[in-house]
Amino acid sequence: MNSRLRTLAPGAGLLIAVPLPWIANAYVVSVATLGLITALLAISAQLVNLAGQAALGQAGYLGVGAYTAALLAGTPAGYGAVQLVAAAVIGAVAAAVTGLVAIRARGVTFLMITFACGELLHVAALAATPVTGGSEGVLVPTRPPLPGMAALAADGWIYLYVLAVTAAVCCGIWAMRRSRWDLRLRAIAGHERRLRASGHPTGRYLWTAYTTAGAIAGLAGALLVTATHYISPADLGFAVSVVALSAAILGVGTMPGAVLAALTLVTVRDWVGGYTGHGIALLGLLLIVAAAIPRNRFLQWRTR
Repeated sequence: MNSRLRTLAPGAGLLIAVPLPWIANAYVVSVATLGLITALLAISAQLVNLAGQAALGQAGYLGVGAYTAALLAGTPAGYGAVQLVAAAVIGAVAAAVTGLVAIRARGVTFLMITFACGELLHVAALAATPVTGGSEGVLVPTRPPLPGMAALAADGWIYLYVLAVTAAVCCGIWAMRRSRWDLRLRAIAGHERRLRASGHPTGRYLWTAYTTAGAIAGLAGALLVTATHYISPADLGFAVSVVALSAAILGVGTMPGAVLAALTLVTVRDWVGGYTGHGIALLGLLLIVAAAIPRNRFLQWRTR
């Protein structure tokens, strides 16, 4: 019975999420949209954590994808779908290049290398003023998802668009989770030496996971541009990566958990904090809770 409930929970959550634009005000819808984008970033972090490693630089790949989408939005062919594909590809390329260094480390060293990669991309965005607008950022024009469709300008339609893309990504990862690739990544987390001794290229498996996570983060960046019509180097900052990793930890290794945790963190930071004036303090308390979760539970990302 419990197994059936866990299987039906994502579908039930999707049915509850779809009517939100018709029952909530524009601000709540916009917070939910940012929560879904943060959830994609958390899912990308979880994908690396499946192999027992914690990635703290996912915001850098989100920024790469966001700036790619922003540049395409100003061209005749820069439709939303084109932005998504291009952002995912460029995010994957950026992760593939930096991952060649990151996968050589494990544990805290891996964490610090991914943090350094994210900060390098952040600094590069600040320095490339002609392209990124520097600290002021750039405004991005609204574009339709596909030719012949209306531009995504209303908050409700943007939310539904982000929700649809998020659901599609989750379905794709759900399918990947039922492959041998998933088993190999979990084997790296538990018995990497034994797996390597049996002839498996563990570094290649981790690099593949890291590259795939970069693609998902880049796609989240394209959605961020669609939702806010703006991008700045602040969106590549350390705080964004921390929230994503914390959502992955609070999600206890499950995609529905990561989505719920991301929505909770963004709600506390942006909505509850707006009423109390202590959003950062409340968010800090949640991050302390995340840090207190036992590491062995954090690494148990599996289908029950």
